[in-house]
Amino acid sequence: MKSALYPGLVTHARTRPRRHELSYRVYMMLVDLDELPALDARFRWFSRGRFNLLSFDARDHGDGVTPLRDWVRAQLSAAGIVAEGAVRVLCYPRVLGSVFNPISVFFCHGADGQLAAMLYEVNNTFGQRHVYAIAVEDAQARPIRQSCDKALYVSPFMGMDMRYDFVVRPPAAEVAVTVRGSDAEGILIVANFAGRRRELSDRALLGVFFRYPLLALKVVAGIHWEALKLVLKGVRLTRRPA
Repeated sequence: MKSALYPGLVTHARTRPRRHELSYRVYMMLVDLDELPALDARFRWFSRGRFNLLSFDARDHGDGVTPLRDWVRAQLSAAGIVAEGAVRVLCYPRVLGSVFNPISVFFCHGADGQLAAMLYEVNNTFGQRHVYAIAVEDAQARPIRQSCDKALYVSPFMGMDMRYDFVVRPPAAEVAVTVRGSDAEGILIVANFAGRRRELSDRALLGVFFRYPLLALKVVAGIHWEALKLVLKGVRLTRRPA
């Protein structure tokens, strides 16, 4: 089974105009879209598209309407990328029906089983979503390094004239996703998630549920708490574009 839990640590480090750092213990779930029916049938505490302690709902991703695999294929096709193999997404699961994913990472494989493309799906707290689709040039490279221009307003403390550099260690015994945001003056923020694989079982699902209670609330509350601390440090707000 490729699907798994990845308990780990989220860290952010902002360099300017005030130094600001944070770290939170969380967990993410790697979901192989082909395995969803089996996961739903096999585990008592996990469901697909319905309420449970933990669940995965495809409507939380993509356009919320198109079947998720079809949506992934459409994003890849629009970017001129062919990847007809397995699709696995690293994201926060729903916990008691609630979820907020600042970023979900889709690992898209070719028919030969090799990693062919990455989709970085970003949500902001204003209800907006954007996906960055980038081909993997060297499937054997570790880590995978990719870059793109910023296209979605995310933080009210950062402008739009920025570039993202992604550094990814694909899921295995461990997984790591680092996003470096830079502007004309250099690196402005570095965000990272690193986790260690834990095989799926009902015991493991119960374990993360009780160890990290109300995960969605923790994520959203953490975003606003850190924003308040930035305001108190005197960091200026930026205007959200139309």
